[in-house]
Amino acid sequence: MYPGKWSEVFPDKPAVIHAFSGETITFRELDDRSNRLAQLLHARGLRPGDHMAIFMENNLRFFEVTWAALRSGLYITTINRYLTGEEAGYILDNCEAKALVTSRYLAGIAAELAPHAPGCTTYLMTDGATDGFESYEEAIATHPAEKLADEPAGQFMLYSSGTTGRPKGILRPRLTNRIWEDTGAVGALQKALWGFNEDTVYLSPAPLYHSAPIGFCTAAQALGGTVVMMPRFDEVGALQAIQDFRVTHSQWVPTMFTRMLKLPPENRAGFDLSSHRVAVHAAAPCPLGIKQQMMAWWGPILYEYYAGTELNGFTHAGPQEWLSHPGTVGKPIIGTLHICDEDGNELPNGSPGIVYFELPAMPFGYFKDDAKTKGAQHPKHANWSALGDVGYVDDEGYLFLTDRATFMIISGGVNIYPQEIEDAMILHPKVADVAVVGVPDAEMGEAVKAVVQLAEGVERSEAVTEELMAYARQHIAHYKCPRSIDFMDELPRLPTGKLYKRLIKDRYWGKTDSRIV
Repeated sequence: MYPGKWSEVFPDKPAVIHAFSGETITFRELDDRSNRLAQLLHARGLRPGDHMAIFMENNLRFFEVTWAALRSGLYITTINRYLTGEEAGYILDNCEAKALVTSRYLAGIAAELAPHAPGCTTYLMTDGATDGFESYEEAIATHPAEKLADEPAGQFMLYSSGTTGRPKGILRPRLTNRIWEDTGAVGALQKALWGFNEDTVYLSPAPLYHSAPIGFCTAAQALGGTVVMMPRFDEVGALQAIQDFRVTHSQWVPTMFTRMLKLPPENRAGFDLSSHRVAVHAAAPCPLGIKQQMMAWWGPILYEYYAGTELNGFTHAGPQEWLSHPGTVGKPIIGTLHICDEDGNELPNGSPGIVYFELPAMPFGYFKDDAKTKGAQHPKHANWSALGDVGYVDDEGYLFLTDRATFMIISGGVNIYPQEIEDAMILHPKVADVAVVGVPDAEMGEAVKAVVQLAEGVERSEAVTEELMAYARQHIAHYKCPRSIDFMDELPRLPTGKLYKRLIKDRYWGKTDSRIV
């Protein structure tokens, strides 16, 4: 389905609600506005297979722009709103966008983009245009709110977060079916796994430029559900939204759970969360203790999946599966799992190695970068691909992740996985966030260092350092324990929950080019 269907069934039903202001866009308005933009883009010469981009904060207009592309056969790239002009301009140029939609809120950075992307000829700005941009509202108003004569389904072309270099455009084949034929391509996974339907009220607390939030939002709308969009994550605001809008489904990253759990008891209590049936989480492994506490608070409604924007595979664990296999990210429902060593040899169950998914054919390519595409493929099987994660499979076929391959610490010839240490230390009440990295050590090659963001109101001191070191020794084998602890006011995370550990690690290895790109 798509907004055109639901604009006929229930035109005045909210397609999206702003969680803080209460502002609403109905399905009729979503259909009309996305039609007008689709007509404008067609008039400007964009045709199926062409590319466009959106550079915007969490804004209600995000949805109509996305649907205009998806109902026009276009590729749409959502650009991280926290990037600099140079970084965002690189993506705008690299994705070969012919049109960009941005907002007045980001006007300062948006003004820097054009010199980087000479191939982009249409620049639209919503909420009031500045020099170099057309008014989005005025521009679409000159076009009819009618669907195009032909509406082949479009596709997202999103970019990796670039923790190990320039972001990579992830190119997947466009869908060949027409959206209105309802072959189930949009929202099929959400419907099958989590029961999304027209009665769904989906809370989206994360940035829309990220693949999972925009994917789940469009899936909810495709199935006739209502999206409740938070402009930014706020612990109490999220609980308030679940209560006020009778949210049925939601999606989170583990850092959001950690922040909610560290709220004072009086701020956690008193909310009616009874409507909340499904809480999905992904994007990063969830510490065992954090998930156990969330299950105790919200009940067995937490569902976990492991996948990448590449969609080269997908594992899933329901609440009962996780409770019987604590720490798992589930069994594969897309692709066949293979755990391999660095030479590509398969490893036995229980042995950690690089996680590969096998599909009939390679499902993606990195845009204009054959070398990176090849680097994601198995050395012997072109239809096996990996995202750089390390894990193992148990005898029942459940996948457990141990860490990212690039962050493994080799100390004295022993492999140490930082995630295990981080998962233990985050449970200490004085720790708000933690990253564990390997630092140079003359004797051992690398030594384990914990970089800690202390909880609000906790002061740095030798006593706190000693307390955290003792806590680590109580919960982690001594050879894995941090040999030192440093403190940061705030760890470099984006609202997606992604930790830019490279920026931390580079400080200790003498690297100066540690920009987030």
